[in-house]
Formats: sequence, structure tokens, C-alpha cells
Amino acid sequence: MTLMQLLGNWEDAVNATPLVPFDNHVLAFFNDLSLRLTRMREYSDLATFGFWCRKAALLKEKTNYDDLSLRLGRGVVFHSTPSNVPVNFAFSFAAGLLAGNANIVRVPGKDFEQVAIIIDTVKALLADKHASIAPYLCFLRYSPDKVLHDQFSSVCDVRIIWGGDNTINELRQSALKPRAMELTFADRYSIAVINTDEYMKAADKQKIAQDFYNDTYFSDQNACTSPRLIFWIGNRKKEAKETFWKNVHILAKNQYKLMPVQSIGKLAAFYKTAAALPVTLTHAEDWYVTRVSVGDVNDDIMRFNYNSGFYFERDIDALEDILPICGERCQTLTYYGLTKDELTAFFLKFRPKGLDRAVPMGKSMDFTLTWDGYDLIRLLSRRVAL
Repeated sequence: MTLMQLLGNWEDAVNATPLVPFDNHVLAFFNDLSLRLTRMREYSDLATFGFWCRKAALLKEKTNYDDLSLRLGRGVVFHSTPSNVPVNFAFSFAAGLLAGNANIVRVPGKDFEQVAIIIDTVKALLADKHASIAPYLCFLRYSPDKVLHDQFSSVCDVRIIWGGDNTINELRQSALKPRAMELTFADRYSIAVINTDEYMKAADKQKIAQDFYNDTYFSDQNACTSPRLIFWIGNRKKEAKETFWKNVHILAKNQYKLMPVQSIGKLAAFYKTAAALPVTLTHAEDWYVTRVSVGDVNDDIMRFNYNSGFYFERDIDALEDILPICGERCQTLTYYGLTKDELTAFFLKFRPKGLDRAVPMGKSMDFTLTWDGYDLIRLLSRRVAL
């Protein structure tokens, strides 16, 4: 694929003057973008991004920083974004722009409708009252190409790579400027913990199922935030699992389009796992929900993960029983029925090498400006010493 400049000019981005983080013009631009995208009800991920970038929400994020008057953007951020999550590129360029930078963004190669909508909406805003933002945004599309990787890497002050380990290694063949820095968001996995005693007390179990569906099926489990291994804690495991999975199955059967090739893939994934580890496949009437019970776990189990509603699960007696899976590749803990005090005590006592965030069920895909343990505003800006 040849280089397609979908919006803006990368040379303009290189020559743009850094902004202060949370610049008022930037906040106004995002608020107008929010107003337009939140109307896109046919794509919930667009509405989610639109809701996230409204001015009130960004001003709340701004309160987390007390030294913004002495901060400036680093210059140019080159974003290489993943091919399988349509709206990720929008959150990435938003973080770069909010931190005060010009942004050269390699968007997904696949023609997602959501990508086109965001680009067209941004283009319309830049052509109207937000022309001052135009030099700070350049959206590109191209297939992996070292010449182009070299070109954009050589002019950036920060390179952000979202994607698998192979993508990161490939882009690292392209040199950066001596003072440039790099942030990588590599292959990671996520887990969930459900307190069965609290779950059985819940009045609206259908909502809990919908929250779990949103965390997993909505992205087809392709998002690194999507739980793949479910831990069950508490005294009512058997009845909780029966009720929970029944509700999830009803939702999946009504809302998720399962193709035959996915069912075959899930069966193959189970056989591959069973050939290496002691696991048990839970009988089900179809393949909408595939449950594989596992014994002792470590991150080796994640070599066998699949998507399309493919879940490992394990009963545990205490929260610390999840520690063997909490290596550096473990990203998000999604939970139901745990308290903030319990989670705080767990993190302070056991200090897992992985697990960068813990969020309630239904919130795993909610983006924040602290992601994968990186404070994006502080890392993408520089502090002037006076």
C-alpha cells in the first residue's frame, strides 16, 4: 500500500509549535468533536470516545496535574496504532494533542467505518472554527514499510507503538532522534475476579451480564483489556457460575454473530490447550460461550487463548491466588463484588509485577490518561525548570 495522507500534512506537524497541556483551543476542539460523535448511536465505540473527550471530562482529568503552567508538549508524536481496534487511534492522538504535541498518526489499514467517521468529522471541524488545530493533526494509512517507518521515526520526539510484539520489534528497526523517547503498548492479557457471595446478592444480574458482554464480546476479546481468565471467589461458586453464564449466553445468542469458523477455532484452541495442560471443557448446547476449567495457572496458559467468547476459569479461595497469572504481561483486573480497600490491600501487600489497573466490570475498555502504568500527560510533555 502506498502512503495515503487522509488528513493534514506531516511536514506541517513537524513545524508546529508545542502547546501547553490542556490548551483551551484544544479543549474546545474536543468538545465540538464530542458533540458530533455522541450522536453516532449506531457505533457505541464512537459514542464512548465522544463521551470521553467532552470538555467537562477533560477538565476533570486536568485536575490531576498541578504543574501544567511549566509544561510544554515534547514536539511531534508518531503514533502507530493497532489494526484490530477501530477507535484506538483516536484515544492515542487525543492523548498526544492534550499533552501539547503535534501528531502523525498511522491509522488502521482496514477500512473501519468508525475510522472514516472520525477523520471526516475532524476534517470538518478543522475547516471551520478550529483551523488553528490543523497543523497538529496528520492522519496516514500505509502498509508496513521500513522506508516510511524510517521517515516518520526520524522526525518525531516521541514514538508510540500499539500492537503485538512483532509490530514493536519491526518498528524498532527504524532509528529515533537521540533525544526522542518511545512508549510501547505490547501484547498483554487481562483477567476478571467475581465474588460469588456478592454476585448472588445482586438484584440486577442481567446488567452484570451486559457489563461482562461489553468487556469481552464487544471487542471480540481482541482488546488487551478483555478478560480471558475468570476467577471465582467466595462460598457460592456453583450457583453463581450457573446463573452468570446462563445470562451471558442469552445475551451472546441474541447480540453476537458467531460464525462457524469461530466455533471450529474455539474447539481447536481447547484441544491445543488440553494437549499441553490439565483442563476440562464445560459442556454447552452451542459455542456462544466456551468455558475451559483450569488447575494451577501461570501466564503460560495465555499462549492458548482464543477470542469469540473463549474463557478460562478457575475457583480460588483468596485473592492472592491470582498472583501466578499477574506477571508483567497482565494488564487489567476487572472485578465484581470486591471493595477498593480489598484491592488496595492486595496491591500493597503482594506488589504484583503486572496488573496496571483494576476496574469494575463493564469499565475495562474505559480509556484514561494513565494507561498501562504510563502517565501519558507527563510522559508526552516536558517540564521547564525556572
